[in-house]
Amino acid sequence: MTYKVKIDSSMDAQRLNAIAQQYQFDIFVHGKQGYADAKSMLGLMLFTIEKDLELVIEDGYESKRFEKDIEEFLA
Repeated sequence: MTYKVKIDSSMDAQRLNAIAQQYQFDIFVHGKQGYADAKSMLGLMLFTIEKDLELVIEDGYESKRFEKDIEEFLA
């Protein structure tokens, strides 16, 4: 499952990282510079200047709770 997201600041990166840490499945952020594990704070910080980002989770882990948790980041 793929979601269009935006990470505008280091605070956004911290909040998204905290959300990602709550889930057992893999969560990645993809951008023009490559991709990073959303559970890696350093990796997320690389994307604070990019505008077109995608949050990718493994198929089969669609979760209404997860979607609600990330709704503030949806672009």
